[in-house]
Amino acid sequence: MTTTVPVTRERSRFQEFWRSRPVIKLKRNKLAIVGLIITFLFILTAVFAPLIARPSGDCLRDLNMTSANQVYNPLGAPFWKAIFVPPQSCYQITRLSFSPIPQPPSPAAVLGTSNGYDLFYGLVWGTRTMLRLGVLIVGITLITGIILGAISGYYGGWIDNVIQRFIDVLFAFPPLILTVVLITILRPSIGSLVLSFTLTGWASYARLIRGDILRTRKLEYIDGARSLGANDWRIISKHVVPNSIASLLTQSILDLGTIPLSIAALSFIGIGLPVGYTDWGQIMNFARSWLDGPYWYVTVFPAAFIILFSLGWNLFGDAVRDAFDPRTR
Repeated sequence: MTTTVPVTRERSRFQEFWRSRPVIKLKRNKLAIVGLIITFLFILTAVFAPLIARPSGDCLRDLNMTSANQVYNPLGAPFWKAIFVPPQSCYQITRLSFSPIPQPPSPAAVLGTSNGYDLFYGLVWGTRTMLRLGVLIVGITLITGIILGAISGYYGGWIDNVIQRFIDVLFAFPPLILTVVLITILRPSIGSLVLSFTLTGWASYARLIRGDILRTRKLEYIDGARSLGANDWRIISKHVVPNSIASLLTQSILDLGTIPLSIAALSFIGIGLPVGYTDWGQIMNFARSWLDGPYWYVTVFPAAFIILFSLGWNLFGDAVRDAFDPRTR
């Protein structure tokens, strides 16, 4: 008599993650789904901005296009260049008129004009500007915070004291004020914005992951890895950080929605990106003189973009934090 051994198919890590309790809890959260849909629409708008708001002027020339319709041809090089590496001239809002008086929506400007600039082009390409800067700043700050926070929490001693005292000095200054001072010194530009927000933002990430690592490094599997001969770098990169990064990732998702709004706030007060750049805050700055009267579109459309962008990231980020927080399970 022969017995058959049941064959069990080993589930992949992705399948295990997809069926884990936090992910199931996240999928059942309706507000999280709404937030994810809103953020996904903004991401699509940013990626396909050249197809939604066709380039013109210097952007058209720099893309080596003789007609704006070439951007719709996926077989041509301008299509891929416009999607992935558009030149900086494409981020300059087309100025249809030098008259500061807003013009109502028309075929030439679908959402009207503000200070002579095309609102539709500025809002669509501004979505790409906000997401690009948000991902760049959060990515650099996250990596810097993880490295310094992991070193501080794992080794402790004088290394921890030096890093934490430096963080205390940074926390002694209001982050926004320190950012404004740095941008003023470095002169407004994309590089100065990224550098300023990185210098003022990595400390919160470092302190957050340090607290998790202080708990993780005392667990038994860390002692087991050390007894098997694993060096400090392997323990930190393979065991400590991956098991301490959950709260940090949820915070970074929330920051993807708040940092672009901070950049827009700086542009609103006149110390952000250069005039004419596709930036929501700058568009709102143009509208300050026209809050009263029949020019409702110069404030309603930019405000709608800003509110929905913030709402989407916050709904999704809050749901991710609640789903992966052990205290809520």
